Amino acid sequence: MMRYKLVIAEKPSVAQSLAAVIGATARKDGYLEGNGWRVSWCVGHLAGLADADSYDPKYAKWRYDDLPILPEHWQMVVGKDKKKQFDILKKLMNAPDVTEVVNACDAGREGELIFRLVYNKCGCEKPVERLWISSMEDSAIMEGFENLRPGTEYDSLYEAALCRERADWIVGINATRLFSCLYRHTLNVGRVMTPTLAMVVMREAAIKAFKPEPFYTVQLITDQVQAGGERMKERNQAAEIVEKCRTAGAARITKVTQKEKSENAPLPYDLTSLQRDANRMLGFTAQQTLDYTQSLYEKKLVTYPRTDSRYLTEDMAGMLPGLIQRIQVETGIAADMNIPVHAQQIINGKKVTDHH
Repeated sequence: MMRYKLVIAEKPSVAQSLAAVIGATARKDGYLEGNGWRVSWCVGHLAGLADADSYDPKYAKWRYDDLPILPEHWQMVVGKDKKKQFDILKKLMNAPDVTEVVNACDAGREGELIFRLVYNKCGCEKPVERLWISSMEDSAIMEGFENLRPGTEYDSLYEAALCRERADWIVGINATRLFSCLYRHTLNVGRVMTPTLAMVVMREAAIKAFKPEPFYTVQLITDQVQAGGERMKERNQAAEIVEKCRTAGAARITKVTQKEKSENAPLPYDLTSLQRDANRMLGFTAQQTLDYTQSLYEKKLVTYPRTDSRYLTEDMAGMLPGLIQRIQVETGIAADMNIPVHAQQIINGKKVTDHH
């Protein structure tokens, strides 16, 4: 009987890229197969925490007296729109010809959580290996498969993600119901959403409460030079200096300081800086920028967007000359085909965080 290793990616597009490299080219229902591999996908979060009324029907109605809701044993559910793919994964994981499973979800905390929840929900007990790659280049994918790590090495990462998910549930369910019951109006409260909203409100209040204070400066303007003085709160101080200048009829420069400054070229965009510039220059919302960038990533046109890293890994160095050449052809801007010193400075795999 033919034996297979089952690879599970986070998204169909990523699964197709992985399958193309390892030779799993035969299309099946919900997965690809070939060369001793089966490659399938999760479509994001397939399994998630159950709603409160799954623990007790009385929680279907929001009541102050029922709070706090703290499950002793957490229940996981699969959404109706994702059940088909979940059933495919469950069948694949428990197939007798599958000897082990490779977690190829995004190399980060959430990717670890997405895989583990499905793995546990399917009741799978087969050995797990971890594909941990920082780019979708074919060479990086192949190197990753040649250096698979034991899944147990990432247990702490999974536990951190699990704590985050359960904390979100506890805060969201209890705080939302508490404030909604107290104020008799639906008030959504979340671990991230509410503090962020609070910062926006506080900043808006500070702007509205701002009271401008007038100040005065003195400027000396001649044909050869223009000089400015410090800010002064009192108009009389500035007027006195002006009067002295007029009376003297001359001014002496006692010191001239000349400095030459150099500024490094900016690092590549991270998502936050890209969203800021896209909004300023193109009018895109933050979500639009994320959606467009995610689409480009899946087409291998940009690096992974959901990270704050602004560096590239060493395996990307070889693609930079070709990228520069494409920019030259498509824009008509002359470019040096050699990798510039600055580009060499941004190639640092040790500074790449999560999945880049």
